[in-house]
Amino acid sequence: MVAAQAPAAAADDSAVLSFFKSTEVSGFVDMYYSYNFNTPKKNCATIGEVKIFNCLRNFDVTHNSFSLNLAEVAFEKKPTDMSRGGYRIDLNYGPTANIVAGFEPGGTTIFSNIQQAYVSYLAPAGKGLQFDFGKFVTPAGNEVIETKDNWNYSRSLLFALAIPYYHMGIRAAYAVNDKVSLTGFLVNGWNNATDNNTGKTLGISASYKPSGALTLVENYLGGPENTDTNAGWRHLSDTVVTYTVNKETSVAFNYDYGHDSPAVCAAQGGGGTCPVSWQGVAGYVKYQANPVFAVIPRYEWFKDPEGFTTGTSQTVQEFTLTAELKHKDGVIVRIEYRGDYSDTPFFIKKDQTGLVKTQNTLLIGFVYAFSTKSP
Repeated sequence: MVAAQAPAAAADDSAVLSFFKSTEVSGFVDMYYSYNFNTPKKNCATIGEVKIFNCLRNFDVTHNSFSLNLAEVAFEKKPTDMSRGGYRIDLNYGPTANIVAGFEPGGTTIFSNIQQAYVSYLAPAGKGLQFDFGKFVTPAGNEVIETKDNWNYSRSLLFALAIPYYHMGIRAAYAVNDKVSLTGFLVNGWNNATDNNTGKTLGISASYKPSGALTLVENYLGGPENTDTNAGWRHLSDTVVTYTVNKETSVAFNYDYGHDSPAVCAAQGGGGTCPVSWQGVAGYVKYQANPVFAVIPRYEWFKDPEGFTTGTSQTVQEFTLTAELKHKDGVIVRIEYRGDYSDTPFFIKKDQTGLVKTQNTLLIGFVYAFSTKSP
């Protein structure tokens, strides 16, 4: 009896090992300390359950405090010709997870700890047509939720204000050739795993890589985003260009333009000029002096004429200078100065009743990242 059970046990062990062999496990822990030279005594906003002391920021939000940003563990099995089914799930914990889910109609309690969760199928069409169904991060923007995958520690104004974080729905990706790839989207909308109306948002992402050094990506999203009505559409055009100048220097450019219909103004009680729009541009330079040390300046200009994204009619500029130390074993340290400048008083200073036009912060961030994927 024991001998008969041994082959079955061995087969079970083999199946378990095969599953984990095809699944990549990755993750990180992200901590930071931030000091705001305005020394604000009160927060300027609350998203989810998180109080925002550094105005116009979305993740580096605390003042004079050591803070957890985000801890993440992700599991992914990519579909292949040999095994066409796949999946991905990203489990998150920390204030950033709460901020990302802060506008979720279904509530932060249910969805904040699941950044992504989708199943995949690779259809046998041409070079492969991959379908993903579930919750996934947006294709828009030059930056992402994970600090380790960005050049700077703080997120850009465009990431924080101009684009969504995630979508719930279906996407289909196809590589036309080695230079061109296309992805189509049909989703609930912006930041809503639970839909806020019966309409759907359409999207397309086109990537063109004419050489190993240059990549151009154009994203479009359009659909009704007003609660309990399909009247009026929100449109977003997002352009990202990255170029590797040489082995030490890389540059990136991001432009966003958004437009929403009069219906959204009515949904918010009116009082503004309709329709509403917002636009901005960000430029980055990364100088990798050696495998360990890099310097990354970033400049942005963002215009919000109706105050739709910031709450105040204003034009904001920001400059960020980041010094990065990266160890081969997965430790990243970033020291960062950032200055935000508005053309109207917007930022909180000390316990003053009035507002000021500038905000300057100094930050040090610590990230440890890991992956079972072979280098």
